[in-house]
Amino acid sequence: MRMFARQRWPLATALLVPLLTLATPAWLQLAGVAPAWAVLWLLPWSLAEGRLAGLLAGLGLGLLLDALHPGPVSLVPGLVLLGWWWGRIGRKAPPIQRSFSLGLLALVGTALLDLSLMLQWLLMSWRQHGAALVPVDGVSPGGEALLEVGPQAALLALPGWHWDDLRVAGVHLLLAQTLITALLAPMLCSLQLLLWRQLGSGGRRPA
Repeated sequence: MRMFARQRWPLATALLVPLLTLATPAWLQLAGVAPAWAVLWLLPWSLAEGRLAGLLAGLGLGLLLDALHPGPVSLVPGLVLLGWWWGRIGRKAPPIQRSFSLGLLALVGTALLDLSLMLQWLLMSWRQHGAALVPVDGVSPGGEALLEVGPQAALLALPGWHWDDLRVAGVHLLLAQTLITALLAPMLCSLQLLLWRQLGSGGRRPA
């Protein structure tokens, strides 16, 4: 029963992440950009629980959020890396207490998460450009029908998730999301970190 009570709050708060991602109140947005809710949840959890728990939480949260945004890019690599990194900091370094440190970690984490998406689209664009030079049905070069370049339109239904959006508005998205996430992190992450430690989840045991 005690174990269930300990896991109930992390699960309940984690389920709020996709809900807030889909419907962030306007007053919590900056220039029309919502915070990185996954970062605001994963950061305190990983600091309290360690590398393995952070990695697994990043994987689960990434798969859950990817289901909301079907497409060829994924949040999993970025969230898994951040969960492992923050968990390592939480175990190897002195306990993080200051709000400034949480804000800085959230800012860096959000930037890395957005850059991981941009990198995936860039790599995909290069692969598709190379595939476009391959003849279709054995037609010889010069009169060949080339493969279509670019992702399928059906996979790009949500704005902000495909390469054109990231390339044109990438700087705006990156700056706005990192800033609003960093501003919210001192309050939201501090409360969660305190909660996990009070529940006995954040003991300084080996990861």
